[in-house]
Amino acid sequence: MKPTILKLLGQRIRDMRKALGLSQEELAEKVGCHFSYIGGIERAEKNISILNLEKVASALGTNIVELFSYGKYTRSTQNSKDVLINELTQKLATMKVNDLKKVDLFINEFFE
Repeated sequence: MKPTILKLLGQRIRDMRKALGLSQEELAEKVGCHFSYIGGIERAEKNISILNLEKVASALGTNIVELFSYGKYTRSTQNSKDVLINELTQKLATMKVNDLKKVDLFINEFFE
């Protein structure tokens, strides 16, 4: 059975929340909602609105587009490039903005 978009999105939000070391309660506080709503989103029980999706993305320090980068959940086999890209994306998603700027600077300098 193919995963639904709600399941994929919920898993992605859960993974990002855990990568940041946040509980559902802590994320809910940042979003301005009840922790049971976050749990419902993560379990694909709630159909989240675009406005709330934007709040969740902001609370996770990312943007809405990044929440839909859940390729690792949909492919049964990945080549080594896909695996590496997913690993790097997960690492970058947990970094603070200042550290991301340093990584960006390093990449630009390295590949010039």
